Amino acid sequence: MSERLGAGRYVVAGERPASTPHELTTADGATVRGILSTVAGATTVVTLMHPRQDLTHHPLVPLLLRAGVAVWTQHTRSVNNDLNLVHEQALHDVAAGQVFLRRRGFDSRVLLGHSGGGTLFAYYCEQAARPDRVETTPGGRPTRLAEAEMPVPDGVVFLAPHPGQGRLLLACIDPSVADETDPMSVVPELDPYSPANGFAEPPGSSSYTEQFLGRYRAAQRDRVARIDAVARACLAGTAAARKAFKAGGRAEDRRRSLAPRVITVFRTDADPRTVDLSLDPSERPYGSLFGKRPDLIDYGLVGFGRLSTPEAWLSTWSGLSSRADFVRCAPGVTVPTLFVELTGDQAAFPADSRRMIESLGASDLTTATVRGLHFGGAIADGEPTGNELAAAEITEWLGKRFGSLPHRGRAAGQG
Repeated sequence: MSERLGAGRYVVAGERPASTPHELTTADGATVRGILSTVAGATTVVTLMHPRQDLTHHPLVPLLLRAGVAVWTQHTRSVNNDLNLVHEQALHDVAAGQVFLRRRGFDSRVLLGHSGGGTLFAYYCEQAARPDRVETTPGGRPTRLAEAEMPVPDGVVFLAPHPGQGRLLLACIDPSVADETDPMSVVPELDPYSPANGFAEPPGSSSYTEQFLGRYRAAQRDRVARIDAVARACLAGTAAARKAFKAGGRAEDRRRSLAPRVITVFRTDADPRTVDLSLDPSERPYGSLFGKRPDLIDYGLVGFGRLSTPEAWLSTWSGLSSRADFVRCAPGVTVPTLFVELTGDQAAFPADSRRMIESLGASDLTTATVRGLHFGGAIADGEPTGNELAAAEITEWLGKRFGSLPHRGRAAGQG
């Protein structure tokens, strides 16, 4: 039987001690939940969050606890369902967790953003430190962030952060879709999986020309711009219906204002770097985050931004409109910072990581590079996982910045 397309994507976590669940109310009235795990003597708490995913069982949790710090794993209101994920609302979710942890009396609060959690926390740090917080979402909805208590963290760790969900999608959206209503429609001269354009059947690496890549990247931006226009038109229609209802009180206008608009985006696993390993070379294996056959996965159900409301598209998935852009937010990250790059990362490539590091505003900035895949797996059988190697870097940095850790003699990855 052939191996399933996404085999090996996730890394299983180890055991963790008894933990306590907590339910919080955000400043804008939403309910979010988190798990606090701690060990005797812990004075530092590390927060793990992701805008879309449940990180309760992240493999770093037991490794950090073993090193002597408490760990807070929290959901956003959009956990495991990003249909309506608005990053400005997710900032409220982060803030609620930080207020809770400050009230618990920890000496130091450190954010740890893995993958998309990195940009979420970069955006949070930027906004928490600003007196003039962003007032509206890219779709025009009031954020109410000015009303929120947003404690600035004492430090932040970025582990394999990608440039932001919008920027990530901008790099992997397939611009050869000829008809947004037909997932099989193709513009031949833009097809990344056509041998005529440089694609080679796996496992051989493809080879794209600079001319093709130039056309391809421009066409990706054009496709995102077209979807942006659709999203804004949908929001304008909703706003017009709402205005008409306020003026006339007709039930028909009220229904129109409430009717859901959902944008379907086909084929979003088509970054040429995943199949042409000569582009921005690294230790990454062939394939994307979703598996070893992007040429097949691109046409399947799984993919970034597949279904989205217009508001969520503009706030999260548009590489042209989203403010959740790591490089944009990074100058506002001024607290002590550790940036850990994974050498086999299939989402943040070396050039991406360099741009992100160069953009950070922290004067106390430490960088580290460890062998591993994006989700923290090992590159080769029999060697330490990326999570184990990263945990050793993180615990050493925590000890230097925030005092000795009670269990540092049993540091992560050392037994």
